[in-house]
Amino acid sequence: MRHHGRRGGRHRPAFRAGPWKKAHATFYEGNTRTYGGACDYTDVVGEGYGMNTAALSNALFKDGRVCGACFQIECVDDPQWCKPGQPPLLVTATDLCPPNPFQPSDNGGWCNPPREHFDIAMPVFDHLAEFKAGIIPVQYRRVPCRKRGGIRFTMNGNQWFYEVIVSNVGGAGDIVGVQVKVDKSRLRWTSLDHDWGATWKTGFPLQGKTLSFRVKSSDGRYMTSMHVVPSNWQFGQTFEGRNFKSGGRRRRNFKSGGRRRKGVGQL
Repeated sequence: MRHHGRRGGRHRPAFRAGPWKKAHATFYEGNTRTYGGACDYTDVVGEGYGMNTAALSNALFKDGRVCGACFQIECVDDPQWCKPGQPPLLVTATDLCPPNPFQPSDNGGWCNPPREHFDIAMPVFDHLAEFKAGIIPVQYRRVPCRKRGGIRFTMNGNQWFYEVIVSNVGGAGDIVGVQVKVDKSRLRWTSLDHDWGATWKTGFPLQGKTLSFRVKSSDGRYMTSMHVVPSNWQFGQTFEGRNFKSGGRRRRNFKSGGRRRKGVGQL
């Protein structure tokens, strides 16, 4: 990720909804995926993703690089099962729907490549169609993510190896790069390696240091949170910084300092 400072995405337009595309959707038992599964979120409700979550086939999941992305979906082209008059529903990508090589793609292996597929919670499916359908044709599109509060950084790992889970990202919702800067260090911004899902990793020593983070979203915009993590941070703690706006220009009076969130993303 190139070093652009805070100017890295200042003049880029806000993330906008994409074109409608065709896919299919099924449902899983239970009210919601409270865990983040392949995205490494520990509590999707507590981490800002709400109840409307979805597991995506890898054609959409892209090895975890769309974790946190927001989609509108609606049931189409099936008058027998689609509920008429229902508006599109917003869901967030928080998990992978794995392929099933033992079943054909048109009979049980719904998430086999190259199928684009959503596996959604029963209440979400019930909003779109009748349960008896089992699987329904849908149309979907990427839309901006509107979040409360700032981007959250959960510190995991150990004294030799550090992992950072990045969650509650507004705008595009998914990120393609994370950098860290140690306070009072001569070193410039250091890029973290993408591990899987929403987890980014580094072997660079971070413990006992005040940390700033810079995040690059998939639409090319940057957000920098200076001094968001204090020097006395502990593993398992989550800290909140600045966030992308889903529309319009960013507020100039937004404080760059972060704050610790109690009970969010604690491991």
